[in-house]
Amino acid sequence: MIDLIIIGAGPAGISASLYVKRSNYNVLVLYNGESSLEKAEKIDNYYGFENGISGSDLYNTGIKQAENIGVKVKKEEVLHIEQSSNGFEVTTTENKYESKALIIATGNKKIRPNIKGIQEFEGKGVSYCAICDGFFYRNKNVVVIGNGKFAINEANILKKIAQNVTILTNGLQVTENNNFNTNTNKIKEIKGGLRVQEIVFEDNSTLEVDGVFVALGEAGGADFAKKIGVLTNNDSIVVDDKMKTNVKGLFACGNANGGLLQVSKAVYEGAVAALSAINYLKGEIK
Repeated sequence: MIDLIIIGAGPAGISASLYVKRSNYNVLVLYNGESSLEKAEKIDNYYGFENGISGSDLYNTGIKQAENIGVKVKKEEVLHIEQSSNGFEVTTTENKYESKALIIATGNKKIRPNIKGIQEFEGKGVSYCAICDGFFYRNKNVVVIGNGKFAINEANILKKIAQNVTILTNGLQVTENNNFNTNTNKIKEIKGGLRVQEIVFEDNSTLEVDGVFVALGEAGGADFAKKIGVLTNNDSIVVDDKMKTNVKGLFACGNANGGLLQVSKAVYEGAVAALSAINYLKGEIK
């Protein structure tokens, strides 16, 4: 049992880990993939660097700083989180972990592919959360757009509900072996009337479907949040001024909450989320 798990190793997540570890709690940081911070060529509007610093250097220095004070940082893709009797259970590609509290600091990684009709049918057959919306497709035909572990995890949830589940890679290379029907054709358009009815591919072949679930890349903050009933607004997690969500013991910080997408905000919110989590672990807040 871990006191606190933090999902995300950017400025928000690492900032939170420093405060929690220095308060003598057991903390684990899980992360995977490329951070948006790493893509920044130079950051010259953040305090303390007279000549600026590259996003990659700032990102990697933060992780090393956390590790140097004893924070466990593991590069494992998080596939699923759920509430348990003791707090939370986090499933990764490698392990399962249990924690008393949880901080989501993943940023917002929702990817909407450039497919004609996809935005038009959001909420009318196009979904981004299998656990949230899978029930509505009981005994129906659905597809999952994606080519990685996130897509397969969503497909595994849907196979218990839907009649047929097909994975569409939209022209991308299959990165994971799976037991699902898989179509690698490029998607041209999603068509329908009041709701989704079919997928049209670039070669003009078609596939009749009732639902389309988008699971490109990795799960982001809003994806995790929705699965356990955390309130979201336009794919940002809803928190109060203490970074608390509506779910007991779960906090969120940084880009996952939307707003100003800056390192300074992420670091601040990481500190606030950490202090709230510490007070929660002490039993001082519910």
